Amino acid sequence: MILDCADPRRDADFYAAVLGLEVLRDEDDWVEIGPAAGSTGPTLSFQLAPDHVAPTWPDPTVPQQVHLDIYVEDISEAQDAVLTLGARLISDDHDGFRVYADPAGHPFCLTYG
Repeated sequence: MILDCADPRRDADFYAAVLGLEVLRDEDDWVEIGPAAGSTGPTLSFQLAPDHVAPTWPDPTVPQQVHLDIYVEDISEAQDAVLTLGARLISDDHDGFRVYADPAGHPFCLTYG
């Protein structure tokens, strides 16, 4: 999966911290995160889009483009962590999901239970 954003390194660092991944590739216009060397698993990439406009979810004026759901054991602990890393709470509890915006404005959910 590739996310367009105005600051690929900032957003890669955010998701690497949230997901416990490492930066695997870092170029001016592309940053990729994934499992540590020697491990296998999916990667997530961030591509420079200088004119990126953050989604306005739930207002459909600017569509959300992508949406990640991240399962966590402790929602309070996870919320504190993502807010400290630069996320913004968009919508509180909806059937076990809380919706946030990452530093680039992409919505994502923490889910539990």
